[in-house]
Amino acid sequence: MPAERTLLVTVQFDSPAAHRHADWLPSDEAQELRELATSAGCRVVADLIARRHRPVASTLLGSGKLDEIAQAAKSVQGQMVIFSQELSPSQQRNIEEILGVKTIDRTQLILDIFAQRARSQEGKVQVELAQLRYLLPRLAGQGVMLSRLGGGIGTRGPGEQKLETDRRRLRTRISRLDDELEKLGRRRQATRSRRRETQIPVVALVGYTNAGKTTLLNRLTGAGAVAQQQLFTTLDPLARRLRLLSGETVVLTDTVGLLHHLPHHLIEAFKATLEEAQDADLLLHVLDMSHPRALQHAAAVEHVVASLSLHQKPRLTVLNKQDLMNDPARVVAFEHAYPPAIAVSAKTGQGMEQLKQLISHQLVVGHTA
Repeated sequence: MPAERTLLVTVQFDSPAAHRHADWLPSDEAQELRELATSAGCRVVADLIARRHRPVASTLLGSGKLDEIAQAAKSVQGQMVIFSQELSPSQQRNIEEILGVKTIDRTQLILDIFAQRARSQEGKVQVELAQLRYLLPRLAGQGVMLSRLGGGIGTRGPGEQKLETDRRRLRTRISRLDDELEKLGRRRQATRSRRRETQIPVVALVGYTNAGKTTLLNRLTGAGAVAQQQLFTTLDPLARRLRLLSGETVVLTDTVGLLHHLPHHLIEAFKATLEEAQDADLLLHVLDMSHPRALQHAAAVEHVVASLSLHQKPRLTVLNKQDLMNDPARVVAFEHAYPPAIAVSAKTGQGMEQLKQLISHQLVVGHTA
């Protein structure tokens, strides 16, 4: 299926509530939306920034701006418009009617990427459950939306047949998925309990999507997991044993990459995946210090870590991609900003032995704290 020609709309409001993410410039938001769209397989043909003092309840943006977006989409033969702001069901319907092309929001885009990345049974169940809960309020009587489900960006996963059922049957499907996820969770909890009985320490990798967590896991353990230069390469948790220089063996686990302004219901949906971090003896916060938005990425990870009540856990910041850093003073500044920290390159292997030593040290410190 050819990539859909996509117009991106980054929305910026001037109202006080919009300043929760004031450290993210509109250009930052626009660039990340482009990266997400590209990761989903879109062909981005145009993007624009829409500024407004406050949102319009029925259409998010004013009629003038929506007319401008409609003209822009028509001029580039756009097949889809993606908004950076989460849209309510009524807003999505109204905007789609005005624009005359498929319209989705950032949340639906992220869910689409998750649907592409899920490989394990649990990952697929979590994705389908999150998609159905997101789509349920958008289905009632909306023929235009139902007619386009099952093909293209924002529609992967559950598929047309499941989504064209009535709401009662859809809720039954959600209930069954909840039960299946609970059973899978109990099985994984039993695995973690056995691991605790053996007293093998658990070290969990957390970090912004595309920070290099999977590459680091591969470098340290030889896991051979797929690592690509795209967002959300890893959706399913992966655990591998790592032998430290002290001779001690630990379990190193990879977790789903995080994102700024990650909708709360998505965090809830993937809490099962993130439970690996909740059970860990040590968190390795992998930060791509070469990224121009590294500080914002670090803050976003801290926000999610706090929301999962993980901020009290022992932590070590792994400043990744040292091979891309040409300014030693900037590396030192990062080390001072996020102590304890170590600069490494998961790609080249630089700093791996020192990292193993620090992991051993932090585990000892954590046990004596």
